[in-house]
Amino acid sequence: MEEKNKRMILVFFLLISATFQVCFSAASQSQPPPKTRSTPSTAANRFGSSAVFRVTGNVYPLGYYSVSLEIGNPPKIYDLDIDTGSDLTWVQCDAPCKGCTKPRDALYNPRGNLLPCKHPLCSNIHLPANLHCETSDDQCDYEVEYADHGSSLGVLVSDHIPLRLTNGSIFGPRLAFGCGYDQRYPSSNLLPPTVGVLGLGNGKGGIISQLHGLGVIRNVLGHCLSGRGGGFLFLGEDLVPSSGISWAPMSRTRLEKHYSAGPAELLFGRKPTGIKGLQVVFDSGSSYTYFSSEAYKTTLDLVTRGLDGKPLKGTTEDGALPICWKGTKPFKAVRDVKDYFEPLLLSFMKNVQLHLPPENYLIATKHGNVCLGILNGSEVGLENFNIIGDISLQDKMVIFDNEKRQIGWVSADCDRLPKS
Repeated sequence: MEEKNKRMILVFFLLISATFQVCFSAASQSQPPPKTRSTPSTAANRFGSSAVFRVTGNVYPLGYYSVSLEIGNPPKIYDLDIDTGSDLTWVQCDAPCKGCTKPRDALYNPRGNLLPCKHPLCSNIHLPANLHCETSDDQCDYEVEYADHGSSLGVLVSDHIPLRLTNGSIFGPRLAFGCGYDQRYPSSNLLPPTVGVLGLGNGKGGIISQLHGLGVIRNVLGHCLSGRGGGFLFLGEDLVPSSGISWAPMSRTRLEKHYSAGPAELLFGRKPTGIKGLQVVFDSGSSYTYFSSEAYKTTLDLVTRGLDGKPLKGTTEDGALPICWKGTKPFKAVRDVKDYFEPLLLSFMKNVQLHLPPENYLIATKHGNVCLGILNGSEVGLENFNIIGDISLQDKMVIFDNEKRQIGWVSADCDRLPKS
């Protein structure tokens, strides 16, 4: 696999102590809030508004989807990787910064806005038993580790994040996020093109939970990722269709900050595979889908056997992904070979089904080959649960309703940005 196409899979929050302290030389002057057409008190009465963002990027060859978020006063634009697999939002931070991939003028500059250990949100990004603060006034440190994409170390800060809502108002709440001053990557080929991560998980420290707590939006979010690149993201319930959605209940598991559904049964060509009880996590922070070892081996075996007699043969010359095939002539798109592959299907409780046609698990590469976009999760430490990544979520509106504790999806035209 090309290293640059590996995506972030959040495994856990590694909790750190005051050992990692940093000295900020910024001024401690408070900043006035940005001018808005609605105050916090009026915004709290507009429950039902949403914030809509245009998404850029693709599964291949870029390997990420991102949005532009304004932060600060005056606001500065930051391109952030959208990640429903984690709840902590963070940006590369000039504090100064070690391992940052952007020039200093593109980094976030903290101005006396560090949050202390006694702040309620600090305990939400740590496990209390492992939070080592000598005093409650110490800065609230964090570290996020990813299975195959390094880590970010930093401190929690708060700042204004202006949002244009669908009800016509502009609201600039102070929200907490991470100021990452130490970025570490396992390879120079894994340097991210974005300046940070927009954590959309359902933990209390996440952006969506904070906005809901302020009364700005319902605790609902969704995204629509186009197979042709781009799409849109929304926070709030305004864009949720009134019908046609397949809903699966969110599972309560040890992965409490993740959007998990299950148990699910895996079908291939609408026939049972014998694989049942799959714990499934929906993760926009992963370009590809990861199956646990048994499910992956079964899928690979069935796909391979299904190609017997077809004009395709395996190739290791591409390098985009581990399992690829080539034909008698280069393929321009997955549609050129879709008739050679059977659809996959995940069947959840009450016969709620997530259909994965070949377009949702294959990619056509720049070399004219077609590759399997499902990877072996055991190779990155994901043995006991399954990641449904961007490749399998393309051309679907996917909705995470944290109030009703359910995950929904429906086929959609993700190329068209809804009117806001």
